[in-house]
Amino acid sequence: MSAGETAAHQRLKGLALGWAVNAGLSIAALEVRVPRSGYRVDVAAYARGTKHQAARTALFECKQARADLLQDSRAEVAPRERLAGLLARRAKLEDLIAEHRPDLRRGETLFPEFDSIDATGLRHETYAAIIGEIATLQRRLLHGVKFEKLRRYQAADALYLVVEEGIFAADEIPAGWGLLVRNGDMLQAVRPPLRLSPSPEARVTLLENIALVACYTGKRSD
Repeated sequence: MSAGETAAHQRLKGLALGWAVNAGLSIAALEVRVPRSGYRVDVAAYARGTKHQAARTALFECKQARADLLQDSRAEVAPRERLAGLLARRAKLEDLIAEHRPDLRRGETLFPEFDSIDATGLRHETYAAIIGEIATLQRRLLHGVKFEKLRRYQAADALYLVVEEGIFAADEIPAGWGLLVRNGDMLQAVRPPLRLSPSPEARVTLLENIALVACYTGKRSD
């Protein structure tokens, strides 16, 4: 178990791994990096192609609590629009502050009107609130749009959310993701995923990343 990981989350990962293998995705590993995305998923799995069927890949994200689900489910467009508006407000406010408090200019350029301001220690409630909200939205955009981006990037043929029973509302399930709900020591398929079309190169790279994790895990257990 990794640092900070709960037993419940580890159990969901184990069940997802077993579900993938039973579904024919027999090459699978935990904590695999997804190509081109910068994300790591709880479980990634791969099924070899046959004469009549192309290779298949699947990604699984496990969520034991509703708060975890909502953090990664946030839509990207609205936060980005809100962030753009806040950045524009900050720029205008900094211009006003610099006009009334020229002593705060950093003196970085030959022309004072182009200097940025040093707001360290400045007591301005509106400015502080804007800065705080900008920081919050930036954290959300960096860490809170994982589900949407993996679908948009066509990161695998199928994407699955693996959850404990009763932690979600129907409209909170990420678009395009299948849903597997724990029922005792089994996972119950509640909603099928949207079938995506990753490139053959993306499938091969994911397979390589799965193999890297398997090799590293094997070396640690020696």
